[in-house]
Amino acid sequence: MPTFDKSHTAPPPTGSGAAIQAVELTKTYGKGDAAVRALDGVTFSVPAGTVFGLLGPNGAGKSTTTKILTTLAAADSGTATVAGHDVAREGAAVRCAIGYVPQKPCFDPTATGRENLTLQGRIHGLPAHEIRQRSDALLTRFGLTEAADRVSKTWSGGMQRKLDVALALIHRPQVLFLDEPTTGLDPEARAEMWAEISGLTATEGLTVLLTTHYMEEADNLADQLVIVDRGRVVASGSPEQLKGTLDGDTIEVQLADPTARDRARAAVGSADGVRQVSVDDATLLARVGDGAATLPRVLAALDSDGIGLTSVTVARPSLDDVYLRHAGRSFRAAERAAGSATDRPEFAEAAR
Repeated sequence: MPTFDKSHTAPPPTGSGAAIQAVELTKTYGKGDAAVRALDGVTFSVPAGTVFGLLGPNGAGKSTTTKILTTLAAADSGTATVAGHDVAREGAAVRCAIGYVPQKPCFDPTATGRENLTLQGRIHGLPAHEIRQRSDALLTRFGLTEAADRVSKTWSGGMQRKLDVALALIHRPQVLFLDEPTTGLDPEARAEMWAEISGLTATEGLTVLLTTHYMEEADNLADQLVIVDRGRVVASGSPEQLKGTLDGDTIEVQLADPTARDRARAAVGSADGVRQVSVDDATLLARVGDGAATLPRVLAALDSDGIGLTSVTVARPSLDDVYLRHAGRSFRAAERAAGSATDRPEFAEAAR
């Protein structure tokens, strides 16, 4: 794996502290009855040299937050700094210090991979010899050398996403923003991308802000994360810290008949050892102190009420359980709610 010198890094930050700092960010789209509060006091801090996750369902405000931090949108109120630069007052310095990979592809599909990197380097004002050196290093790093001189629209989806990341790194940024970087990738390509993201902080000291709605992605990659819901931060900490706040286990029951969910909720809730019950369509989740001891009582309660099941599992706490605890609804329910909202025109921008 190549190493990169820092002769063309972005200007140094104007102050010390966190690589990213957001304080009470608010953003509203639309006016009057159609107004949507996309961000409602979002606050978090990102330590330098770490992978930081913004985890939440579609429509939670993750992309709006990223747009503000990358100077693509202005907050209605609140403050933010990136690499020590104020995003509202020092936009040019922020843009010099960051790399940004949006949700949609940003490469030119009619150009080769090498041509895309060359153009990006010229946009950033790099000298020709450094563009060649940097392009070769990035193509090697991401395993794209053999395809470098082929038109990029012929590449696989995973290769194209790696090219997007390489384009964001051409100028050696201090902070890299990745907005839903693995959406649409197959499991193998997603795993490869996870490995590359982890390596960025380990080998280059980059700070990475990752937005995702994949629980497993946040759990695997993020050193620290915040969970956002309806434009608010509802929980923060490392994945292990957040899961550690939930002692006990989760029993997940798949109901054979979703219309029996209210009866199932009442039956399971009456079982000894059950602390909390939630139902999402045909899925029932029960928080319990000891899964092995409580499971027979849960099954007996359902059986006595004649409620059929298709599967039952017992698991240790997950980030999905953390989300349920703090947001008051399951992640699946939140995703469905976001999908329904974005069908309405006034919600289209706010839901991103």
